[in-house]
Amino acid sequence: MLVKDWMSHPVITVEVSDTIKLANHLLLENRIRSLPVTANGKLVGIVTDRDLKRATVSESTGLESHEIIYLNTRIQLGEIMTENPITVSPLTTVDEVAKVLLNKKISGAPVVDEDGKLVGIITQGDIFKVLISFTGIESEGIQIAVLIADEPGSVKIVANIVRDLGGRVGSLLTSYDDVPEGFRKVFLKAYNLHQDKVDELVEKLKEKSKVRYVIEHFGDDTPSRIVMMDV
Repeated sequence: MLVKDWMSHPVITVEVSDTIKLANHLLLENRIRSLPVTANGKLVGIVTDRDLKRATVSESTGLESHEIIYLNTRIQLGEIMTENPITVSPLTTVDEVAKVLLNKKISGAPVVDEDGKLVGIITQGDIFKVLISFTGIESEGIQIAVLIADEPGSVKIVANIVRDLGGRVGSLLTSYDDVPEGFRKVFLKAYNLHQDKVDELVEKLKEKSKVRYVIEHFGDDTPSRIVMMDV
């Protein structure tokens, strides 16, 4: 999962000499939360919706409306931007970026290639798209969570239970967080499994693992159906 495959591009940018009025307009029009700031084509900063809210002159100042309009068309982005923003490479992995955004408490990062050229931006929204894609939540299917022994072949055993019942494994993720020593969590999305096979699936999974939950997703606005929950 590389940034280059999930980043937003081309990038909407602003110049250091542009005003907060223009930046506010671009954020609203494009439904985005941040804008890379350039000077002579080079990335020099970033401005976010929070920066603009703090800098925008409002009626609470007690100024006349014409004074507010005048000031908002005069304040330049170079005065309020964050200089030397955190950037990532197109070849950075998406999970690395997610960690950076979380730890630095930022909503996105400009993507810069090895020549220093701005080639995209990756945001929290882009990372949500990765999560949706890899979990298959938009498609009908069954999400399974089990706790299994951390030993060779244990994941294959769970996957084969799905296959033996006529299903197809669409995605498979594992985690070692908050589990007893010697175990691992497995999260699996199964497709093409006939509904009359679901109860049999649960029973066979119980024979080989500790089943945490089995949930049916319908792929539309219909609420998911909990088949089994033990968390």
